[in-house]
Amino acid sequence: MQPYPHHYVADADGDSAGGVAVGTVGASGIETDSPAEFGGPGGTWSPETLLCASVADCFVLTFRGLAKGAKLDWTGLQCTVTGTLDRVDRVTRFTAFATRARLTVPGGADLASAHALLEKAEEKCLIANSLSAARTLEAEVVLAE
Repeated sequence: MQPYPHHYVADADGDSAGGVAVGTVGASGIETDSPAEFGGPGGTWSPETLLCASVADCFVLTFRGLAKGAKLDWTGLQCTVTGTLDRVDRVTRFTAFATRARLTVPGGADLASAHALLEKAEEKCLIANSLSAARTLEAEVVLAE
C-alpha cells in the first residue's frame, strides 16, 4: 500500500440537458443522469445510485482483504446497499445505508468466523466510514451447493 494521503480524481462533463459523462483516467466512462425521483429519465446511473454502489463495492473489497488475511475460503459475496434520502432540518441528505450481504462458503467452513468477517468488513469499509448516515448490516452465510 502507498503512504497516505491518497488522492482520487473523477471528471464529469455535461451540458444544459441530457446525461453527464463521468470518468477517471484509465477506466471506461459511464453515463449518468438525474434519477426519476428528481425528474430524470430513470434507468441510468445517478449520483445517488453511484454512492450506494460505492458503499457496496467497498464492502466487497474490504471483505476480500479481510478474508484473505484470515485465510477464509469463500466462493461468492452478493451485496445490496439501499440508501435512504430524506430531508433533515431543511437539508436533503442520505440518512441511512442498509447493507444486505449473502456470503457463500464451501462445506466445512467456519460459519461463525465468516459471519464475523462480514461484520468486520462493514465496520472497516472506508467509504461507509466517510459518510455520516446511519448504517445497518443484514448478513447471511450459506454453504455452497
